[in-house]
Amino acid sequence: MGKYHELAEKIVANVGGKENINSLTHCITRLRFKLKDEGIANDDILKNMDGVVTVMKSGGQYQVVIGNHVPDVYAEVVDVAGISENSEEESSGGNIFNRLIDILSGCFQPFLGALAAAGMIKGFNALLVFLGTQGWFNYTAESGTYVMLNAIGDAIFMFMPVILGYTSAKKFRLNPMVGIVIGAALCYPTIQGTALQTAFTAVAGEGAAAPYSLLGQSAYQTFLGIPWVGATYTSSVVPVIFIIAFAAQIQKLAKKVIPSVVQTFLVPFFVLLIALPVGFLIIGPIISMLTDLLSAGFQALMDFSPAVYGLILGFFWQVLVIFGLHWSVVPLAIMQITQQGFSQVLTGSFGASFAQTAVVVAMYFKLRDKKMKALCPPAIISGIFGVTEPAIYGITLPKKTPFIYSMIGGAVGGLFLMVNGVTGYTMGGLGIFGIFNYITPEGDASGMWTSLIAIAISAAIGFGLTMAFWKDNTVVEEIAEGEPTMSVRKEIISSPIEGTVAPLSSAKDEAFAQGILGKGILIHPTKGEVVAPFDGTVMTLFPTKHAIGLISDNGLELLIHIGLDTVQLNGQYFEAHVKQGDKVTRGQKLITFDKDALIKAGFNIETPVLVTNSADYLDIIESDKNEVACSDDLITALV
Repeated sequence: MGKYHELAEKIVANVGGKENINSLTHCITRLRFKLKDEGIANDDILKNMDGVVTVMKSGGQYQVVIGNHVPDVYAEVVDVAGISENSEEESSGGNIFNRLIDILSGCFQPFLGALAAAGMIKGFNALLVFLGTQGWFNYTAESGTYVMLNAIGDAIFMFMPVILGYTSAKKFRLNPMVGIVIGAALCYPTIQGTALQTAFTAVAGEGAAAPYSLLGQSAYQTFLGIPWVGATYTSSVVPVIFIIAFAAQIQKLAKKVIPSVVQTFLVPFFVLLIALPVGFLIIGPIISMLTDLLSAGFQALMDFSPAVYGLILGFFWQVLVIFGLHWSVVPLAIMQITQQGFSQVLTGSFGASFAQTAVVVAMYFKLRDKKMKALCPPAIISGIFGVTEPAIYGITLPKKTPFIYSMIGGAVGGLFLMVNGVTGYTMGGLGIFGIFNYITPEGDASGMWTSLIAIAISAAIGFGLTMAFWKDNTVVEEIAEGEPTMSVRKEIISSPIEGTVAPLSSAKDEAFAQGILGKGILIHPTKGEVVAPFDGTVMTLFPTKHAIGLISDNGLELLIHIGLDTVQLNGQYFEAHVKQGDKVTRGQKLITFDKDALIKAGFNIETPVLVTNSADYLDIIESDKNEVACSDDLITALV
């Protein structure tokens, strides 16, 4: 249950209950309901509800204004109301690579906590074996305690297709129970290649060469006269995802042609009857071959130069995490460990989180910004346990150079680990708990000791570079002479759009006009282009591209909302030139839009520019100009 669960329950109840909801989407600040009857919604209760800014009715939508954390509230409302998540983000497409990364992250993220826990148990079990070999106590791999702990830790790896069958089904909107059955079928004993090899040997005799051996498979049988390869799918990772994706399409087609009165059992019947044979005959063998080739490619690179591999992976690992591209590597490591019992694919990345954490420790001693300094201790604690997002997004990335120092520390640590041949034997503990990943099942802890040295190297480099070369250049201006002595930080925001300026209070949208979402100014665009008003990071970019949220390197949060109700266009007439998480510089092109087409389509294109965390500032001073170009000062924020 998330932190907004109670708020979500109250919202659902006061829009008339889940029975009154036809559909739900969200934009950058609002839940956008389509209700069967808006008249039964409790407007006044919602407006006065803690966590709700206000309620608006526009374009046939009942809009509950939440603020920047609307995605979190949306997820809870979807759960409470039992609504299918048909968000624009999922339907907006994108290139094939981005879609693949989205699919992989969506399939693996739900069970990463359980995966980490299982890996930690296996690592702890290996540690006990090691301590047993040192004479601390009697503990061996034959003991009953070891067997039980190993079963607890190993189960998720052995039955990975079942777990992924469920999460993949949720991702592709297949019946989750059908997804579990598909995963279980892939783990069925007599389906596995070893079982088929036994059957083949019984017929052909000992020493007979099994067909398809070049594909790494062991034997084949026939299905309706069609030969099929006997692959070992227990502990496999990728094949089940592709089979589930195919099954979801079969389900969609089946629901269209099968009468609703018998869909409960006939739809799963046809999905299983079609998807699994196709999976065993075609999808499974092809995907297994491709993943084997990919794994061989990574291994070839490591064999060619472990040092170069570790250096590159360690340097770029945090960048991969920022853009979600690490999901192209993590499944491969899981696959190797579940199938081989070991993997070096992720070894080179192990020092990166400690380099990042050490950089934040150094920044704590040098930061002049008290607000950012206060963020350091919790970021350091979470970083020690392998969660570096607070450090990256809140501290090092906004300051740029410290983030690069952390990348250098991670690179040297990765090089050291790979040169020394450190190998992971489980996918589990993050951060400091990750050292147990490098103890062999037999209790050899040499890899663990080497990983501790790598931690020290990565941390020392990150800390040393930051202490030696980084200076906090936060702008501080003194108040005019004769005033009481105090310091104030001033941040100037350039106009992101060329156009005529008007007070925010003149906005046609009441939520903007009342300053409920933040202080700022209104621009009537004369040119269909949005540029970065400062150096910073794209915090939020809605898939419909009608709004963008930015955070400056000094922590100012800005919302640029192009037009009113333009979310309804689903991206038509808009083009984004950046993506969420991108670093941007002042004047860089962010979004272009067809101004004339929007007006012709009947949309008001007035564009609020809002400081959404204006409560953190002493004052927000708007420009007194009537017209602005993109290079002109628009807003000055004082701390």
